[in-house]
Amino acid sequence: MWDYTDKVKDHFRNPRNVGFIPDADGVGEVGSMACGDALRLMFKLDEQGRIKEAKFQTFGCASAIASSSALTEMIIGMTLEQAEKVTNQEIAERLGGLPDQKMHCSVMGREALEVAIANYRTGKVGAKQLEGRVTCICFGVTEKEIERAIRENHLRTVEEVTNYTKAGGGCGGCHAEIEQILARVNVEPLPEPPKVAEKKKRLSNIQKIAMIQETIDREVRPALRKDGGDIELIDVDGSSVIVSLRGNCAQCRVAQFTLRDVVQAKLREFVSDDLVVVEE
Repeated sequence: MWDYTDKVKDHFRNPRNVGFIPDADGVGEVGSMACGDALRLMFKLDEQGRIKEAKFQTFGCASAIASSSALTEMIIGMTLEQAEKVTNQEIAERLGGLPDQKMHCSVMGREALEVAIANYRTGKVGAKQLEGRVTCICFGVTEKEIERAIRENHLRTVEEVTNYTKAGGGCGGCHAEIEQILARVNVEPLPEPPKVAEKKKRLSNIQKIAMIQETIDREVRPALRKDGGDIELIDVDGSSVIVSLRGNCAQCRVAQFTLRDVVQAKLREFVSDDLVVVEE
């Protein structure tokens, strides 16, 4: 006997939104009678693009009925963008939890919703399409479905995979392959956190002036002298760097671009990103 929460029992005994929407905007069908669980989910949108009506028809156990009932309550009032972010864990949490062996019912609800949304957007038949190679022949579960369940629910054992996908719950011939998928997915490196740029040290005025002069001498002056020009540092006032262009640069028509795209850019790169170059 499964240990069901009071919420599961309530949704099973008094399911919400059971029925059929004749002119549904989206319809999603997953599972099959042969596998023991089947679900059809339908929704209708209002003028603002929010789900104003959601109904379901299901053939399955108490958890399947309760999960479908809870899901329809959750998505009414949502936009499709919000609805497609609903996870199977959120469905289970809405019910106060599900027995481990029945978590696949929450996954079935999430899949039906995804198929219904895809049906609305593409107009294609709202039935689940198998993607990739089938791993579990008994229940028609693909390798990609197993991989997704492992990642989203942090699964570690074949038994857990069966609980969430039903894969391996029939003849057991796919257990070895499920173990291989588990081993592969669970050793995938985690994405590296975004690198935070190192903050430049706070400089004293003397240090700042010295670094500005050094940067001009090393990064700017050699390039200007190649074209017969030069630059002189006149003063530093806070974040303002006052300079004077010499030689050919003084009469150059693109002098302002030189100051901004060469001089100022180099000083911001090597000294401080708040510096502004001003010509005397």
